Amino acid sequence: MQSESCDVLIVGGGPGGSSCAWGLQDSGLDVLILDQATFPRDKVCAGWITPAVTDLLNLDLSDYQKSHVLQPITRFRTGIIGGAAVQTEFTQTVSYGIRRCEFDEYLLSRCGARTRLGEKFQSLERTENGWLVNGSLQAKVIVGAGGHFCPVARWLNPEKRSEHSVVLAQETEFQLTPEQLKVCRVQPERPELYFSPDLRGYAWCFLKDGYLNVGIGREGEKQLSAARDEFIQFLDLEGRVPRGILGKFKGHAYRLYGLEKRSVVDDRILLIGDAAGLASPQSGEGIRPAVESGLMAADVLQQCQSSYHIQHLQNYEQKILDRFGPWPDKPVDSILPARIRQFLGRHLMSTHWFTRNVLLGRWFLQQHLPPLVRS
Repeated sequence: MQSESCDVLIVGGGPGGSSCAWGLQDSGLDVLILDQATFPRDKVCAGWITPAVTDLLNLDLSDYQKSHVLQPITRFRTGIIGGAAVQTEFTQTVSYGIRRCEFDEYLLSRCGARTRLGEKFQSLERTENGWLVNGSLQAKVIVGAGGHFCPVARWLNPEKRSEHSVVLAQETEFQLTPEQLKVCRVQPERPELYFSPDLRGYAWCFLKDGYLNVGIGREGEKQLSAARDEFIQFLDLEGRVPRGILGKFKGHAYRLYGLEKRSVVDDRILLIGDAAGLASPQSGEGIRPAVESGLMAADVLQQCQSSYHIQHLQNYEQKILDRFGPWPDKPVDSILPARIRQFLGRHLMSTHWFTRNVLLGRWFLQQHLPPLVRS
């Protein structure tokens, strides 16, 4: 393969990687994105973005929705699997349903970086001036943006980590036929969220412009298929989604932030998004942390003035801690103790105040977070 070089190599073309490249557009740096997938590609994700994300990325929503799914969300149906549901309404759009295959390709196509798609990351070697990737690609600094299974993240964190901070998820997304739409009771503007009784995971149903997305995720769950089948049965018995219309489920994993310390920076290397383990510990939401960390990384890289040693990149780690909170001194079993989880499951989850202000407003929509201030 012909030799090639760049200043910044971003491994992973998802929202984090493309946002980092987009943030470097006017930096004068030569940016290259490497991804083993070709876009558009499927991505296991419930698929929603908040107004904070659209503002941060300067998305023209009217232009985007001309050729992409953009489902305004103003209501939610929430509850415990097997229990009663709570209906919550907002006076304005609080989120948008998107299809990741469309959203990721859109961000990648506008980011301004060169790309090498359909090429697997196979090897990484240190050189005098940076890195040699796959034996032919020279880079001064590498940004790991390849999600939970990012090879750059595994290189930086080689030791085996415990699995309690990892969420395993399964999801199916497909377009409903007119006949299937008639028997599906999920409403487009009202996603449905259902928590397991122990609150160690939750499941969802979204209908976005005729595309139904159904999924479930649990912390460190080895028997996820059994939990998925129980959820499917619940949806069928409740008359929400007949089990016969559901398509094949696909798997995914991501790491929750704040349960385990993780290296995110070293000499000429840093991690963003799911590669850094930044998913929200309460909801598992990862798009906003990916976008924010990508833009923070872009700011730090521009300030380095082509000197990417760890002392110049450590400001990125501090930005992560300031934005998302400190790491624990030692691993913790959960963001919430078991007794508190059970109490929440029995009591608070059934109240309208807690559902609106904490479960939705704080955990899922993160309305308490101020807009990210960039350098």
